[in-house]
Amino acid sequence: MRFLSEEEELDPITTAVNLVDVFLVVIAALIISIAQNPLNPFSAENVTVIKNEGEPNMEIIVKEGNEIKQFKSQGETGSGDGQKAGTAYKMKDGSMVYVPADEQNKNLK
Repeated sequence: MRFLSEEEELDPITTAVNLVDVFLVVIAALIISIAQNPLNPFSAENVTVIKNEGEPNMEIIVKEGNEIKQFKSQGETGSGDGQKAGTAYKMKDGSMVYVPADEQNKNLK
């Protein structure tokens, strides 16, 4: 009983065809991984990615349409001059509610 004839055993094109099939599968996997990346330049979604949150080397990447901006932390606490713009409250379910200060109540405080 023979499984392969001598012609099939010596034919080098079958090996090349098998390699092409493997490369096609690898290329398809790469294209799918690029398409699912949140910073994909071809998607129209707005995305914000925060790396190393709360660490001195924190990095924020913001994608708005086709524009990608990258902000790197200097490891310092920010400061500046300004005025109170409102109050934020954390609800029991974990959501945040921001209440802007109106002009009448700003002068009372």
